[in-house]
Amino acid sequence: MSKHQKDAHMELWDLYDKNRKLTEHTMVRGDEMQPDTYHLVIHVAIFNSNNQMLIQKRRHDKIGAPNMWDISAGGSVTAGETSQAGAMRETKEELGLDIDLHNQLPHLSITFARGYDDIYIVNREADINELAVPNDEVSDARWADIDEIFNMINEGTFINYRQSLIQLLFDLRYQYGAVKTDYE
Repeated sequence: MSKHQKDAHMELWDLYDKNRKLTEHTMVRGDEMQPDTYHLVIHVAIFNSNNQMLIQKRRHDKIGAPNMWDISAGGSVTAGETSQAGAMRETKEELGLDIDLHNQLPHLSITFARGYDDIYIVNREADINELAVPNDEVSDARWADIDEIFNMINEGTFINYRQSLIQLLFDLRYQYGAVKTDYE
C-alpha cells in the first residue's frame, strides 16, 4: 500500500485525454501529471437580482492564489464525480450554499494547459450573513458589480482573469450560447 492509499485525506482526480474522453486512470492531487493527461475543474458564478456576482476571498494558506478574491466557487472535480456534482459540492464546501445543477449544462467550458474548466452560472439571492464563511477554504465573501471586479483585477486583489471572461459571465447570466437573442 502506498503512502497515498493510507492517507484518508487524499484527493483523487479522474484523468481525461486530449479529446476530453475519460480514461481509466486517476492521479492524486499534488502528484506530477503525466504528459497528455488532463483533469476537470469547475467554477460557479452566482449572480443576484442587482447584477452583482458573489465573490469569495481565498484563505491566506491556500496553495494557489492565497488571499485573492475569486469567482463565487471553484475547484477540482474528484474521481467518480460529474462536472455538475463537483460544482454542487464545491459551492456547498466553500459557501455553504446548496445549488441544483443536475439538469444544467455548463455555460462555458474553457480548455487550459492541464485540463478543462466547466463554468456554471446560477441566478439566486443569498444573504452574505448566512453563508458558511469563513471556513477551511474561504475567508470572506461579498457581492460585487462588474466595475468593482474589474478594479480589483487591476489592483491585483482579484485573480487575474481576463476582463473579457468576467464580462462574458455577466453577459451570459440569462442564456446559453455566443449569439445574442431577442429576449436578452
